[in-house]
Amino acid sequence: MDEEPTTYVFDATDQVLGRLSSHVAKILLSGQRSGTLDRVIILNAESAIVSGTKRAVMATYRKKYELNHARKGPFFPRMPDKIIKRTVRGMLPYQKNSTGRAASRNLRVLIGCPSHLSGDSLPEGHEMGDLSGVTRPLPGRFMKLGKISENLGAPMDRIRGEY
Repeated sequence: MDEEPTTYVFDATDQVLGRLSSHVAKILLSGQRSGTLDRVIILNAESAIVSGTKRAVMATYRKKYELNHARKGPFFPRMPDKIIKRTVRGMLPYQKNSTGRAASRNLRVLIGCPSHLSGDSLPEGHEMGDLSGVTRPLPGRFMKLGKISENLGAPMDRIRGEY
């Protein structure tokens, strides 16, 4: 490993959840396979969007959440940061080999934006991720991930920001 690992920072504001997740999964896997061990940080998780009507989106997430026993599991997350992390994990070979598990450990998802990652200057070794291939115009019908979490019963004191 002659290269230094790079930490890519993505802002999830108004990004479609599936497109962003597949892009991040691809970066994590390529970094793991090439040996550079690239990391990814996703900011503003509560502002990511899920396309579809409100009724259809809420029915899908409610069904996932209520699929099994609340205390015995398997568990489905309610918080927006955990939902994004679970979505990216589903796009990695998490259960098949150690490459997918190690790649998922290099992902960090945050609600809101910490002060050291906001603005134009990022810490050394960090760079803004390229979302040019992922960004599309907003769909006609969509729901923000923060609103979905609120409807699933997530603790609202942890979900900051406007959505």
